[in-house]
Amino acid sequence: MTDRPQAAAEAEQPAKPTTHDLPADAADEARKDALTAASEAAAEHVMRDAEADGREDINTLQAELDQARAEAADLKDKWLRLNADFDNFRKRTARERLDLIQFAAENALKNVLPVLDDMERAIANNARTEDLSVVKEGFHLIQNKLLHILGSQGVKPMSEVKGQPFDVDRHEAITKAPAPSPDLKGHVLDVVENGYTLHDKVIRYAKVVVGE
Repeated sequence: MTDRPQAAAEAEQPAKPTTHDLPADAADEARKDALTAASEAAAEHVMRDAEADGREDINTLQAELDQARAEAADLKDKWLRLNADFDNFRKRTARERLDLIQFAAENALKNVLPVLDDMERAIANNARTEDLSVVKEGFHLIQNKLLHILGSQGVKPMSEVKGQPFDVDRHEAITKAPAPSPDLKGHVLDVVENGYTLHDKVIRYAKVVVGE
């Protein structure tokens, strides 16, 4: 009977832990190591994705930069060509304008040259003739030819100036003289130099004597 209480006492004693069971602190450390490793792996994966995205962004930006540089070079080339064309146009226009100013009267002068030839022939002929009527006729022919040439260019002499009322837009009074009659006061008494028009525009005023 003395053996049973002893057996009961032995049964009440707690079981000793085995060598394979981990302490609580060691289990926590193991769990922490697993979480750390998972976090580090996730962070490394995120960094790799970020680096890949960054490389793609850099490549895209580099392509856009290359395209912008090519467009800028093309625009610069077009600007240089356009500027050169404009400079050539400006020089050509200035040269043509200068030629126009210098040779504007070329056709008119070429038409007048035959009159000069007629004058030279008339002078040579007058030296050999004593007939005054022939000399006068020659001068009238040359005058009519010159007036015809000027008329073809739009130049016409003012007609019937004498006796007209004085017109400041067509006449230039060089002097005044007493009018022979009251109705000639303020009128042209005499024409010293006739006036001329070019397509109805006065290019030379008639120099006249005005009655007063």
